[in-house]
Amino acid sequence: MARRPVALAAAVVLTLEAFGIVLLNWILSIVVDRQQMSLAGLEPRAMSTGSWVGGGLFGLYLLFCAGVLLRTALRDRAPTGFTRIVLISCAVVHGLLGAFAVGLVGWVAFLALMVVLGLLVLTLVAYGEGRTGDEGADRTANTAPNGPAPAAPTSA
Repeated sequence: MARRPVALAAAVVLTLEAFGIVLLNWILSIVVDRQQMSLAGLEPRAMSTGSWVGGGLFGLYLLFCAGVLLRTALRDRAPTGFTRIVLISCAVVHGLLGAFAVGLVGWVAFLALMVVLGLLVLTLVAYGEGRTGDEGADRTANTAPNGPAPAAPTSA
């Protein structure tokens, strides 16, 4: 299976998405600031700053995920531990954003988010639970095909 190109493609797409999210939130912060919008008495400057900071943090999160995918593709090793959890959370976020995007933005945004979700899930599934090709071969050589042999019964 071509798991390296899928991981590289996912890294590129997440990097582009991170820059797009930061750009979108920057534009939103300018609009809120110039039109002096407020929500429930919140200062317009606070909303503008909140939009900018939120977009920046989400962009950094996506860049971190892209970095994990790039490292995964270059080393051809599955992400483990914390990095695997981060990629799973990124996939969940894209699934939720896709569900909201259908109603709020439209089907094109939904499709784009589902493509990213598909790339993330395919990468996670292709690399499995952290086993590489050599480790899996060594593990199956030492055990029976259906798992370890059952223990012999003992009588008391």
